[in-house]
Amino acid sequence: MKRNYSVALHQLISEFRLEVVYGPEDYLDRLIDSNAVYRPALPLAGFFEYFDPDDVQVVGKAEDSYLRSLSYEQRLFTLDRLLAMKLPLLVLANGVEATSEYIDMCKKYETPLLRTREPTSGFVSALSAALNVHLGERCTIHGVLVEVYGEGILLKGDSGVGKSEAAVELLKRGHRLVADDAVDIKRVSNKTLVGSSPELIRYFMELRGIGIIDVRRIFGTGAVKPTEKIDLIINLRKWEEGKAYDRMGEEQNFEEIMGILVPSLEVPIRPGRNLAVIIEVAAMNNRNKKMGHNAAKELSDKLYASMIAKAGGADD
Repeated sequence: MKRNYSVALHQLISEFRLEVVYGPEDYLDRLIDSNAVYRPALPLAGFFEYFDPDDVQVVGKAEDSYLRSLSYEQRLFTLDRLLAMKLPLLVLANGVEATSEYIDMCKKYETPLLRTREPTSGFVSALSAALNVHLGERCTIHGVLVEVYGEGILLKGDSGVGKSEAAVELLKRGHRLVADDAVDIKRVSNKTLVGSSPELIRYFMELRGIGIIDVRRIFGTGAVKPTEKIDLIINLRKWEEGKAYDRMGEEQNFEEIMGILVPSLEVPIRPGRNLAVIIEVAAMNNRNKKMGHNAAKELSDKLYASMIAKAGGADD
């Protein structure tokens, strides 16, 4: 069963530095549980067929100009009809004046009225993105999340396989730790997963034989990062003699997390392999693939073209 998440209104007010024009009792603790942010153009015109009263509504200069074009009685009727839907909050953007009509109607229906001078479109986009993060579907996965050359790499594998040791080597090489042992993952859009560490163990790491270390104090604040998107999953597996491992990497494998497919690799481990270097190369190669460069496919195409050319020469 999918769990619904929410964010307290005071968090959004602090995050976006919103001016509070009117706040009913206990408004700071009101919970927002919809990630949709809309400008109520059609509702102001009287069309409510697809209107969801749980969505945040933002009035910009266009909507305000429309309201100002109405008579005083029509303006009150229109605002009354909108706010009677029991909105979670109403935001006046782009410096729209908080007139007595807005304030009186919000008081009537106990709707928080906030204000920002940010341009309407930019504010709507930023607030929607923030709500996607706050309210996104989430799960926790056993693993280590590191940032390597700007790529978020999720290391998975059995306990004791060497995930944390590989992460320490990466830290020494200038990369950053996001989470060790447990990774909280949020689905922030239809294409993006963002990982972080549970608050209790954030920036701590367990190394067998040494114990718990504080990464910030040993490697400095530049060696840690609070969140990072997940671009690649690397499964660390103990080397199995006789098992056929992919040597070309022409076929791309994926793992599904909360409905999103993430590119994945399986890296066999045995003494003598430098895991940190392998992970660095995997990160750079993944970035190259996203830019349209696939070394395995290029080599395969060259080999095929060479074989065709040789076959043609033999026929001659």
